Amino acid sequence: MIYKIRVILNTEDDVFRDIEIKSNQTLGKLHEAIKSAFSLQGEELASFYKSDNNWNQGDEIPLEDMTDDGSGETMYDIYVKEVLPNLKSKILYVYDFMIMWSFYVEVLEITDKDLKLNYPLTVFRFGNVPLKAPNKNFSNSTDLLLDEDEDDLLLGDDDLSDLNFEELENFEDD
Repeated sequence: MIYKIRVILNTEDDVFRDIEIKSNQTLGKLHEAIKSAFSLQGEELASFYKSDNNWNQGDEIPLEDMTDDGSGETMYDIYVKEVLPNLKSKILYVYDFMIMWSFYVEVLEITDKDLKLNYPLTVFRFGNVPLKAPNKNFSNSTDLLLDEDEDDLLLGDDDLSDLNFEELENFEDD
């Protein structure tokens, strides 16, 4: 089966890409396809987050195993069809936790296309990707990713939990 997936950049302007991928390819392959489709440079950390129909953030599926004993699953261990089982299934994707490129990912179509093609493929592009990640206003719950264990912002090692939103905006501009 081939999944046609729409990946929407979380920005004020309409910027999205449609990617076709085999159902038995991994989320790691989808990660690589998203990076390519949006021209994201580097080898930054990234994660997918399971989501419901209202885009509420669920369990994390990281690029790399972050467990101490090496027993955690990564996006290269999980197939697309496991996380996106049917039409309209949704997940969130975040690339580069320092600047937080955030995306909404949704299944548009599931078909029996030519499996001989080299998937994944970017099949449609709309809008221009900004040169830097869009600023987050933190008014939408999906804009604010929290660590489930510590309820701290995922902004690095600095402790910014005492800052108010105005100070946080000033911090981001530095």
